[in-house]
Amino acid sequence: MRSSPHLTKIVVLANLAVMVAAVVVLLVLRTATVTPATPLSGKVTSAPSGSAAPAPSPEPDLPSADLPPPIPATVEFARQVKANEAGLVPVLMYHRIVKKRLASIDRTPSQVRQELEKLAKNDYVPITAREFVTGKIDIPAGKHPVVLTFDDGHSGHFALEADGMPAKDTAVGIIYQVARKYPGFRPVATFWVNRRPFGLEGLGDQKRAVRWLTSHGFEVANHTWTHPSLPSLSKKKIAEQIVKMERLLKKLGNGPSETLALPFGAMPRKKSTVQSGKWDGSRFAFKGVFLAGAEPSLSPFVKGFDWRAIQRIQSNGKKGECRKWCSQYWLEWLNKHPGDRYTADGDPEHISIPQGLRGNIRSQRRQQINAY
Repeated sequence: MRSSPHLTKIVVLANLAVMVAAVVVLLVLRTATVTPATPLSGKVTSAPSGSAAPAPSPEPDLPSADLPPPIPATVEFARQVKANEAGLVPVLMYHRIVKKRLASIDRTPSQVRQELEKLAKNDYVPITAREFVTGKIDIPAGKHPVVLTFDDGHSGHFALEADGMPAKDTAVGIIYQVARKYPGFRPVATFWVNRRPFGLEGLGDQKRAVRWLTSHGFEVANHTWTHPSLPSLSKKKIAEQIVKMERLLKKLGNGPSETLALPFGAMPRKKSTVQSGKWDGSRFAFKGVFLAGAEPSLSPFVKGFDWRAIQRIQSNGKKGECRKWCSQYWLEWLNKHPGDRYTADGDPEHISIPQGLRGNIRSQRRQQINAY
């Protein structure tokens, strides 16, 4: 699949298409007003303009993000559940969630809800980007990991009701709705934010939002300070963009970030400038750097996995530029090719794979191999 020159060409074109679409979205954002999330109970939510975020209730009635207890996977058990922890993992990319789409990469609450329910029905279990890059894929045997990622920290991603519960039509609200309906669907995701997390202006409101999310198992991490195209910046300016965002996250009681999503998916000429560095006496270092498209990621356990340039899949249908590289296409493809998909063994101490894939596992992980 990955050695095909044709596919490589498609992937390059897909990444360029995603970058162009993202630029268009930013232009739209300068003139368009984001529709506020619909409240759960009719009470006021955090407004997109940055109004106060109400404090959460001490123990909200929400599904848990706790990982299940591990089990020891024998060779026979791995065979029974058809485990393949060298398989492909979909890392889904979302941007704005709005009632009326203004750009091709926008999604409506209904579209997000339908996609997450489809994932749940097909035995996908969410993990965070941080868990993915560190190999902490501790999901139940026979299930498949999916990484839900949301870029730019829009108000449609997270807002709280006056009672401290997530607003219904935000990303977090939708994730919890699906988790209630499908108990095996773990309510976690990664939010990569810029200098105004979730459209909130005040530091206190931003802190309450970020602390709420991280205390419930979500990841909030770095998407640069002002979302510039990094290839157009010097090494010093790139470091400044990253460090300023890290400093804000620290003020909000979070960090340091272990993952970074590149604005527009645009990689600087020197990849090392976004992997680690320093500015104004502050350092940063990431364990995973994520692109903007356009195919499933390799397992973090295999030789070809490159933590410096991790593929993602844009959430979208199969029209136009998305005909062969957005979420509907790839999720259908993975369902038709179950042998190529990551299937867990439920045992975090072992990497269970078919015997023929032994040579695919990275040398540092070979002692964990459980081949059948």
